[in-house]
Amino acid sequence: MIKRLPQFKKKIQINILYQMLISLLISFVGSVGVNNMLIIGAAKISERFNWPSLLYIFPYVLTPIFIVIFTLIFLFSTRKIVRDLITLEQGLQIISEGNLNYRVPVNRQDELGRVASNINHMTEQLKQQIAKERELEQSKMDMITGISHDLRTPLTSIIGYIELLKSESFQDKAEYDRFIQNTYNKATHLKKLLDDLFEYTRLNEVNTQLDLKNVDLCQLLDQLLFEFEPLAQEHGIRIEKTLGNAPIMVSLDSDKIARAIDNLLMNALKYSFKPGTIHVRMSVQHNHVTIEVENKGIPLTIEQKNRLFDRFYKVDYSRNSEGIQSGSGLGLSIARNIADLHQGTLTLKHTRNVFIFQLSLPSNIQ
Repeated sequence: MIKRLPQFKKKIQINILYQMLISLLISFVGSVGVNNMLIIGAAKISERFNWPSLLYIFPYVLTPIFIVIFTLIFLFSTRKIVRDLITLEQGLQIISEGNLNYRVPVNRQDELGRVASNINHMTEQLKQQIAKERELEQSKMDMITGISHDLRTPLTSIIGYIELLKSESFQDKAEYDRFIQNTYNKATHLKKLLDDLFEYTRLNEVNTQLDLKNVDLCQLLDQLLFEFEPLAQEHGIRIEKTLGNAPIMVSLDSDKIARAIDNLLMNALKYSFKPGTIHVRMSVQHNHVTIEVENKGIPLTIEQKNRLFDRFYKVDYSRNSEGIQSGSGLGLSIARNIADLHQGTLTLKHTRNVFIFQLSLPSNIQ
């Protein structure tokens, strides 16, 4: 685009010069024609009324008349281009004052018309850029608010339990042990929130690198479910898995994929009906592997569904299971980012009270 600017500038100059030359030619021809008519008229008047002195005086006024007529014709013939240039100047002035909703009228099909179109395009791009910057700024503010809220709750609890322990405000050893355990649980939850935040920040870095290795995805998923099953049973959830027995070798970052799958499993555990069942399936189709995590829970509204993968977005706390602490609102966002980094996808199929999260990854099966 930059390389074309000198050529475009030259076209504008040639176009304006051409129109000026045409206007000058029209003005000159018109002025000569009018002057000739005046000369012929003066000669006839002098002959008819026998005023020979008129022919001697007339040449002195002929030049001013020629200049006036030339100027008037020139101004008339150039009025359109002058008007369009003034319109461009006024439009730029309005836009420069901050009115990004204003658009310069495009009344020409030549280079000046293209200038007007480019000004409008520039204004639209600038408007969109400012809107994105405002959205980003609002997102940062929401992020700070979300972090403050999520970190303050467990931290306040930790401080409260420590104050109780310092003041020895416990009745017996059992209550002392309960305070210690609750403090430990809150501290662990706080660490989990900070880990989520750190992981999200790392995944959103421009130069994020994956540690790709050939991994048996079937074995990895089976191991994750083996570790997850005791927690699920503790909350009345049964795990049903359909993985197959054949190894599925895929080139991926095993730590990140494990994090994504764990986030999906924890999300299903939090929002499943209890008692209930979480179905985990894995299938190979063409050139990708799909992992599905299905559970039944309270249906989402359209707005909730559309925002489910937004960072720091959490549905109503009333949907949380008793005994499972609230998360950071980053779990699904982290999982989707991990899928994107692997050139895969993470989507949700939601029908009534059935939720199916589909993690699809390029297979590269060996």
